[in-house]
Formats: sequence, C-alpha cells, structure tokens
Amino acid sequence: MKKNLPNPLKGEPNITNSPFRGLGGNSVTTLDIVTHISAPAERVFDLSRSIDLHLISTRHTNEKAIAGRKSGLIELGESVTWQAKHFGITQKLTSKITEFDYPNHFTDEMVEGAFQAFRHEHIFKSFGPNQMLMMDIFAYEVPYGIAGYAFSRIILARYMTHLLVKRNDVIRQIAEGDEWKKILGE
Repeated sequence: MKKNLPNPLKGEPNITNSPFRGLGGNSVTTLDIVTHISAPAERVFDLSRSIDLHLISTRHTNEKAIAGRKSGLIELGESVTWQAKHFGITQKLTSKITEFDYPNHFTDEMVEGAFQAFRHEHIFKSFGPNQMLMMDIFAYEVPYGIAGYAFSRIILARYMTHLLVKRNDVIRQIAEGDEWKKILGE
C-alpha cells in the first residue's frame, strides 16, 4: 500500500518522534510545517515575529501577552509571556528569542511553561519575486514520562500542529493582502 507523504507546499505537517533524548530524558517530538506565501520574505519575517499578529491568530484560545514584549515586533534577546486557555486550563508560557538573522531565520525557546522544553525555529526562503517558503521546526519535550509521551503522541502533536497551521494561514492571508500594512505600521 502506498503511503501518502505530507505535502509541505499545502502546509501539511511532518511529525516525528526523535530517538534523541532531551535534558529531562523524555523523547523529543518535532513538527515540521512548510507554508508557501506569495509575499516578500521580509514582510513575512516581520509578521511572524509580530505580537499583534500572534494575538489575532490565537483569538480562539483567548491568548494575551501579559509580560515582556506585549506588542510590536519582538527582537533578539526579548521575551514574551503568554496566557491562554488550552484543554480547558488557563496556562502561562514565557519564550525568548535566542537566534535572529533578519530576514532569514529566528528561533524562540521556552523559558518557563507547561512543556519540559521547546524550541521553535522559523526559517524563510525566497524562491522568486514575492514567492517564499516559511518553515517551522517546532521541537518539544513533555514532562510526566510515559504518560506525557502517550499524551503527546495521541493528542498534543495534533493540537500543536493545528495551532501552527492556523497561525501560518493567518500570516499568509495577511501577508498576501493589505492588512499587513496596518499590523506593521506601514
């Protein structure tokens, strides 16, 4: 039987569980999502680091930026603390921008929150005039040993994939239209 592989040009994710063990001894789950966007990479890069756009893309979770950078474009070394409702529970998560190469790449990593750890790489590749690929590599560990692993495999990977794909769809729609001018103040 032929296996259907994910199509990154349609934003279909590739989910892997790495045999690599993180600092806590838990397995690392990695979500790879590639989104094609018809806009300049610089615009998409800035929209991807916009706190304001993030809030738009997560309205369904009632997400708020409650500490650190609360609006505008997050920069290298800055952090933001988010508060949102996931799985019926209000949670807080603080992430920090640890790598930044405008307009090619930036990385945010969890400082404090419900995960054991996470690292989210955002990569931007132009391949023609106003044509680019936005790649997300989201690697995370969950606590609670085998129970956490089972939760991640059965529920959390799908949930996080849905959040990232939805966010990327919002970025794509805004970047390809005129609303980006309002968000980026242009």
